[in-house]
Formats: sequence, C-alpha cells, structure tokens
Amino acid sequence: MRTRALVVLVAMLVIAACTNTGASPSPTSPAASGSVAPSAPASVEPGGGDVKIGMVTDIGQLEDKSFNEYSWKGVQDGAAAIGAPPPTNIVTADTADYKANIQSLVDDGYDIIVTVGFLIGTDTRAAALVNPEIQFFGVDQFVAAPEPPNYQGILFAEAQPGYLAGIVAASISESGVIGAVGGRDDVPPVYAYINGYRNGAALINPAIKVLVNYTQDFNDPAKGQASAQAMIGQDADVIFQVAGLTGAGALQAACAADIWGIGVDVDQAQSLPNSAACIVTSAEKKLQISVKQAIERFAADGLVGGNFFNDANNDGIGLSPFTNVTIPADVQAKIDAALAGFKDGSLDPCAPVDCSGPNPEP
Repeated sequence: MRTRALVVLVAMLVIAACTNTGASPSPTSPAASGSVAPSAPASVEPGGGDVKIGMVTDIGQLEDKSFNEYSWKGVQDGAAAIGAPPPTNIVTADTADYKANIQSLVDDGYDIIVTVGFLIGTDTRAAALVNPEIQFFGVDQFVAAPEPPNYQGILFAEAQPGYLAGIVAASISESGVIGAVGGRDDVPPVYAYINGYRNGAALINPAIKVLVNYTQDFNDPAKGQASAQAMIGQDADVIFQVAGLTGAGALQAACAADIWGIGVDVDQAQSLPNSAACIVTSAEKKLQISVKQAIERFAADGLVGGNFFNDANNDGIGLSPFTNVTIPADVQAKIDAALAGFKDGSLDPCAPVDCSGPNPEP
C-alpha cells in the first residue's frame, strides 16, 4: 500500500512542448530527425479567416479526458491562432462510421480535416487521395509512401513516456508487482506505451512483475475498473492506464484500493480530478500543442505531407508534474538519464521487450 508524502516537484520535471520536424519508419519506434517533404500549394490562402477546420474523433466520447478531448483542444487553439472561424467536430460512435464522418466534412467544404487515432488512418488516406485540395492531419497515423502531399501524420514516441512511467512505477512499488490496463491490442500507440512501461520498470527492478490486460474498449469505465481490481488482487500496487475512459475506471479502482495510479496522454491529475488523490504522474504526449502546431504549419506553408514525429528530441513527450509522492534524487537522476539516452540514441525504450506487438516476450 502506498505511503502518503508531501508533493516534491520542480518545474524542470515537466517537458515543455516545442516543435521540430522528423520522419519516422513506424508509428512506435524513434527515428533520426529529418525534414518533412516539401508541400504543394494550398487551395486557400494560408492564414486568414477563410480556413474552415473540422475534426473527426476516434471511437468513444469527445470528453474522454485524454486523447479525443485534448486533440480537440489543439484544433480549437490552432483555429484561434490563425484567425480561423470556430472549428467543428464529429464524434465517431463506431469504426464503421469513419469514412462517412470524414466525407461529411469534405462535402461541407472544410479546408483542414483533422482525424484522431490509428484506426481511422486508412479512411483518412483514402480521402486525402481523392481530395488533393484539402489538408488532412492524422493524429497517431503514419503516412506511408507514396505520401500524399496533403496528408501529414502527427506521431509520438509513446514508448518513451511509457518507459519513464515504468521507472516511476517500479520506484514507488512496495510489492514488486505493477499493472497496466490497455485499450485495444491492435492499436500500436497503446502497446508501445505499455511495452515501454515494462522496460522502464525493469531498469529499476529486473525482477518486477508487470501485469498487462487489454480490455478491447476505450469507452467503458466498468471494464477498466474490473481489470485493475483483478491486478490489485494479484498484489499490484501501481496501475498505469492506457485505455481512455476505460482507463479512467482503472484509476478509480486504484484510488478505491488506496494504491497509486499513473495516467496517460495528458496530465490526468488535472483532467480526472476525482482520481487526483492517487495519481502520481501521467505519461504524456503533447497532443494539444502538437495539433495546434500542425494547423499553424498549414497557415504558414500551405499543404504539408509526410510525417511529423514528436519525441524527446523536440520535447513532444514527457511526464506530467508529480503529485502525492516524493521522488528521490536517485530516481530523478534515472529519469533524466533516460531522457538524455532517448535524445542521443543510446537508450532504446523498446528493449528488451519489443514494441512491435501487444504481448511480446523479452
């Protein structure tokens, strides 16, 4: 069980978001930096008030306290930054609706369409190919060659913040057992987070036991709660959630059991205030800022393609501020060393557990 302590935090623990361009060979593995391919001219004048911006969510709810919600905040921020009218969103209830939801924005004359999530990538690419005058941005979507000049993937090295979360989890665990509750096991960012978590935990305690369960759902808190409770029954005393609203239920279970929780994507001590008392930190990818910056790239340059990769090198990932616990100096030193290793390539967050699938063996 956890030991309560005063919050000991300094601002340097938060990785401030900025930007840099990069190309990635996959949506989950770090890559050498490079330039995004040159863009074709936009069909509308970049900047100004004539740019219509719309977003299609991933499955689930808009107010999911993480992925959809903070991508939407980034769309709103981007529209405001370039002086565009207030944007529109379409909430996807089922994966079968992706194509129709995108087409609805196309038919209504939108100039920028942001789609959210790995699973909507196929339909986004198809729409980009037949609508070359429209700018498409895909959050968590790798744009493979040949790259449409009007479709840019916004990618994150999820294994890196997952690894940092694993360092924290193993450091505060008293039982030597920690857990991770994932959403769908066919979504690379989800299992990249979790496998990075496993590797980071092993750095601190090579004998640590990491329990992993994929609920196959992003929108069912009861499933997340049940999954976490099963892990707690096996002595897990830290729960990492990578499952949207389903994961919010996992954090609720952690609080009810008086153990620690770690959030995902955004600072969930802020986005899930009912669980803030047991959240230590969150493994973040800078969704809101990254989406805003994508819209600003269009305003500055016109149509953009290729992939924009966010990782430790451009401060596109990190840990949220620590709450509820004291992080010893030696643990902070390990976090700092891991970040430095990500930046110079000397540390692979996908080793020894590979990030290419949901449940690989070391």
